[in-house]
Amino acid sequence: MALNVGISGFASYAPPFKVSLESWCGWTGNAWDKVSAVIGRSFRQPGPHESIYTMAANAVLRLIDQYEIDPRDVGLLAFGTESSTDNAAGAVIVRGMIDRALALRGRPRLARACEVPEFKHACLGGVYALKAAARYVATDGQGKKAIVVCGDIAEYERGSSGEQTQGAGAVAMLVEEEPKLLRLDLAHTGSSSDFRGMDFRKPVARHFSDQYAPNTDRYADFPVFNGKYSTFCYLDAVTHASRDMFERLGEEPASFYQRVAAVFMHRPFHWMPVNGMTSMYVAGLADSEVGREELKQLATQAGVDYDEALIEIRASGDLLDGAMRCGIDSEPYPKVSAIAKVARNAPGLKAILKDKMRLGSDKMRDLGNLYTAALPAWIAAGLEQAYELGEDLAGKTVLAVGYGSGDAAEAMPMQVVEGWQEAASRIGFSRALEQSVELTREEYEQRHDGKVVHIAYVPRGEFVVDRVGERTDAAFQDIGIEYYRYVPEVGEIATAAE
Repeated sequence: MALNVGISGFASYAPPFKVSLESWCGWTGNAWDKVSAVIGRSFRQPGPHESIYTMAANAVLRLIDQYEIDPRDVGLLAFGTESSTDNAAGAVIVRGMIDRALALRGRPRLARACEVPEFKHACLGGVYALKAAARYVATDGQGKKAIVVCGDIAEYERGSSGEQTQGAGAVAMLVEEEPKLLRLDLAHTGSSSDFRGMDFRKPVARHFSDQYAPNTDRYADFPVFNGKYSTFCYLDAVTHASRDMFERLGEEPASFYQRVAAVFMHRPFHWMPVNGMTSMYVAGLADSEVGREELKQLATQAGVDYDEALIEIRASGDLLDGAMRCGIDSEPYPKVSAIAKVARNAPGLKAILKDKMRLGSDKMRDLGNLYTAALPAWIAAGLEQAYELGEDLAGKTVLAVGYGSGDAAEAMPMQVVEGWQEAASRIGFSRALEQSVELTREEYEQRHDGKVVHIAYVPRGEFVVDRVGERTDAAFQDIGIEYYRYVPEVGEIATAAE
């Protein structure tokens, strides 16, 4: 029997500090036409008063407010992130902030009997947290609600190939029985994982090397990555996850892509989901009785042998082994890549890219890479836009494809429930992006590099890092521990207390 568990609400938080990529191109000499087409328009940078925990707490508090959640009903608060700065505590830090803000308003705290796990697997941690929350609500947490918050700070060293793909923010989701937005189809969710070695990593040892971030005077979480190899890993992982999903569904890819109403994927930048969907589409042709003729035509256009391409598509090779033997940038699937280049002109794929990946896509161009929060942010933006346009999605299937470097992927079908519009009207994704302070070159670079810089911004209605502990003596220790404070909106506490 299918579980009636899913998502009933979204809430987002984005730092107010924005870097225009058009301005950045002027500062760095990059081509704006290429960056705007491939990456996006801007990205967000956290302020000196923020941490990953304050951003996550901001999103959770907004979720509670926007959907009028009784905190006592929440039995699970799960945090998906790869930006934690505490190797012991996780979601309980977010809980602590929420409890104190609720107390200031005269409201009850979150239930004491509330689980507070943190999930980590690069950008896929949030999807794993979502699946765990759904399983909790469906089993030992029946009658309870769960909140999943995904948040990250994606930062790269200035001058690196990843600099323009930075970003920061958090997205919270309400998970419950009889969902008001999306029913999760866990029984048919496809999975994929394989170890990729030096794809994208954050080894602790890098902090002890003089070669790491030599120009940055603060704690920096810059990843160790190999861009071209990472792209190969992404394409391979999402393709295998989608194939597992189709096997579970017992449905040919061509049929599924025809009926699905929208597709959302992990998007480190604007163009990556296009590449991912193209790879999934080509593999789907090989797995569809009706698709192989189209695959033959595409192989002919690409100038590759169809039978050899079919073998390559169906292979499940070890990308790490190939990279070690042939070089980190060696193409693992050359025939598939050649077919993919011509496939973008195929009517079936063009329809998916144009019609089924459009919802929320333009809004995401102003956010940057959010790692674990990138996929839920796009879903939130897409549902909000569908509501604004008056589109009828009730009863239709949408596809969410998550990915985490290293690597792993999940392909999850979801059904839009009847009456979804009311919950979608509360998402407030665009509203979360409204408050912004565009940084100058000097402000961006000094903030990025850890220099002291004053930016005219007064926090209101959000959590801040009040101070950081420094003591480490025998009587008391708090070195490195952040202390948080909720800064209310003008009149907020008085209004809540009345």
